[in-house]
Amino acid sequence: MESDPVAAGAECGDEASKEQADDLRQQPSSEENRAGISQAEPIPARNWPPLDINELHKLSPGELVGLGEKSGVYLHPARSRHYLIVDLVRAALDAGATVTAQGFVDQSSDGFVLRCPELNFLPVPEDVSVPRGMMQEFQLRLGQRIGGVVKLRQNHSRLVLNELNTVENAPLTDWTPKTDFEQLTPQYPQGRIMLENDKTKSLEARAVDLLAPLGRGQRGLIVAPPRVGKTILLKEIAKAIRVNHPEIELIILLVDERPEEVTDLEREVDCQIYSSTFDEDTHRHVQVAELVLERAKRLVELKKDVVILLDSITRLARGYNNLQPSRGRIMSGGVESKALMKPKKFFGAARNVEEGGSLTIVATALIDTGSRMDEVIFEEFKGTGNMELHLDRGLVEKRMYPAIHVLQTATRREDLLYHPDEWERVQVLRKTMAALPPMEAMEMLISNLQATKTNAELLLAGLR
Repeated sequence: MESDPVAAGAECGDEASKEQADDLRQQPSSEENRAGISQAEPIPARNWPPLDINELHKLSPGELVGLGEKSGVYLHPARSRHYLIVDLVRAALDAGATVTAQGFVDQSSDGFVLRCPELNFLPVPEDVSVPRGMMQEFQLRLGQRIGGVVKLRQNHSRLVLNELNTVENAPLTDWTPKTDFEQLTPQYPQGRIMLENDKTKSLEARAVDLLAPLGRGQRGLIVAPPRVGKTILLKEIAKAIRVNHPEIELIILLVDERPEEVTDLEREVDCQIYSSTFDEDTHRHVQVAELVLERAKRLVELKKDVVILLDSITRLARGYNNLQPSRGRIMSGGVESKALMKPKKFFGAARNVEEGGSLTIVATALIDTGSRMDEVIFEEFKGTGNMELHLDRGLVEKRMYPAIHVLQTATRREDLLYHPDEWERVQVLRKTMAALPPMEAMEMLISNLQATKTNAELLLAGLR
């Protein structure tokens, strides 16, 4: 049977969303003398242009105040940008104007709401509620992109989606529900995701192609101690995918990350990037990750190939562990016995689908951090993937990049990804490196990568 997000909605709480709803209920209604809005009498709808909440998000506070002035509404400039949007939308709806919104369906403590991807799905006062009846009538699911016309609830406590117009950017009349992700048939990864390219000319990408090739539907772990270049490796993989496979839906998910790392990736890689930083609440880490996964599932249902690059599965597991009730059974390292079920479900969602489409997840896992919890988390995930790439601190200390441990890095059933001739030559290359100590083997590979322009040239010539 298909999963029912409506039934699940009552079980999944969202404290941030609850606080946002409480804040909005405290905002003055249209019948009251609002602190942020002042108007002598209702303005005719013809004086209001159609408003789109997603477009309002792009405006600065000054531009929002100016838009209100053009429509005859005074918005207090001291108000926050989000409450300026709420005030503007309320005034427009009171006047009978048309207001639209679009976003991804998410769960909240009291139902379903539209989250804005440009805001990293942050719960905000102008979030639009989605009625349960609408979810059931049109068989909507979490993570779907929907849009429609907005209205105010009778008590002015919240914005509500009144009319559904689009689902996944398709008119409602053309939309038919797809087969649920959980009902699709998983199979081994097939269809190579080539990383080597002439644009980035990345040695990291070429090394991954030779040592741990990626396929559509791969479930990969990048195992790394701190400060060995795992984020740089993820960035190079992302750039290569954008160059070689623009048709792939690429998503970078940064959980509990440093803000400067988020900014760097947003500027360097042209793809969907969703993040929660270390100064945010633990609930945010989990909320962003879960909605990104649901979004990826909906794309696979549309027969699209999706790649999620997650940094890191360790920090995501920590977040789930922190949210567990203290009455559970505690394992070694302070990990609650049930805390890793949802992170495993996240990682296990990666699959190649027989009916068309695939979900590839490449996640980083931290080791040698001095934390027993991190070691327990890694041990739980070790062996669950079908590709592992280990980074070596010893290589970094010798200033050798990419710092890949040759003997511990491999992909399961890689014969399904390589061309037969290429597969034979890769086997010869691996045997040559296996006869050497790991550090010498990687040093030899790096020197050969630098001396050749392509992997094909390297394989034909052999290691020297």
